Amino acid sequence: MMTLQPQQIACQQVLQEDNSVFSIQWTDLPVELCGEMTPRRLLDAYIAEIKRMTLCLIQPEESSAGVDFLLFGRLPLICFLLPVVEAGGLTLRICGGLLVQKDQCDRGELFFQCETLENGAIRVSLRLSDYCPLLLGSQTPSVLRRWLYRLTQAAVHRLVTVRFLEVLYRRLGGKARRVERVRVSVVEGRRT
Repeated sequence: MMTLQPQQIACQQVLQEDNSVFSIQWTDLPVELCGEMTPRRLLDAYIAEIKRMTLCLIQPEESSAGVDFLLFGRLPLICFLLPVVEAGGLTLRICGGLLVQKDQCDRGELFFQCETLENGAIRVSLRLSDYCPLLLGSQTPSVLRRWLYRLTQAAVHRLVTVRFLEVLYRRLGGKARRVERVRVSVVEGRRT
């Protein structure tokens, strides 16, 4: 009888030196599960899963202007410009929203990547970088603000992204005995 291996999901979430957020999560999928997985398909699956996971409280909406994550279909939590295909992935650049510091709306991005590994597996990853959350207040947040961010928005982001990768694996036909989160270090920073 074949023993099912755990699905490993790599995670790192830190505040960088300038107190912007860097967060990355990835999992390696056997090529037979991925088929024609592309960064665009990964984005589409993410958008659908956000809507499902939040019971439609958060409704991602794509328009000719970009992609907005709307609370109750009205309040723009986070807004992105149109997706841009770049080296090995697809980038959504942050351009506003209630969860973004007003003076930092022109920085930050969400990057979707599908990378073929040497063993033939496909690494699917989501990376949030240079994001300046409103909860931190500024580039010099107090300890209280850092803890508030860590216990709320950072925890929700990590939970949603890890859950998305779990669901993606299972929907593609993967079977795992359990999910194992693995801490990785991609960039330096203070853990959130």
